[in-house]
Amino acid sequence: MSPAAQATTKGRRTDRAAAVRTALRSLVAQRGFHGASMAAVAAKAGVATGTAYVHYASKDELVIAAYLESKRDLGEAAAGAAAAARTPGEVFQALWKGIYRHLAANPSEAQFLIQVEGSPYAARAHEAAMAREDDPLMRIAAEPAIARQLEPLPPEVLYEIGLAPALRLAARGTPLSNSDLDRAASAGWRAVSKAR
Repeated sequence: MSPAAQATTKGRRTDRAAAVRTALRSLVAQRGFHGASMAAVAAKAGVATGTAYVHYASKDELVIAAYLESKRDLGEAAAGAAAAARTPGEVFQALWKGIYRHLAANPSEAQFLIQVEGSPYAARAHEAAMAREDDPLMRIAAEPAIARQLEPLPPEVLYEIGLAPALRLAARGTPLSNSDLDRAASAGWRAVSKAR
């Protein structure tokens, strides 16, 4: 097979794997995990069930892969929103608003993340996410200027009281004006920071 044909075949495989992950997120957001069998996911992705299993050995493996992809995309969007911020408070608030805006624009992704966090997959997904060294949110939180300002709590607790409300509001479709976003992000910073 020529190099061009190999690249085309690899591209189709990658596209199919991405379609399977996207279909899973959509179905879980709409129907929960019970409504997202591998057959249903494959049908929604437009591939044969066997093709879904070529990419993911099990539904569990697919859920974790889709979760990690969603968390990566969310982290990159939030970090991008915070790139111009200067002070730790500004960075946190930009992250909060970046999370909300990204997920408000992608509600099925927000609903998928909520479903995972409230499911038996939660511990495994969280462990897999924490094992990644390329998580932009963890990298930012570990920056000394920011870390010194945070309450001495486990990262999971800081996330739950500081940033998770942005996820939950976006998943519910709660509209926030720019001034509401500013106040909510500021409240999140006050909740997790030592500065009062």
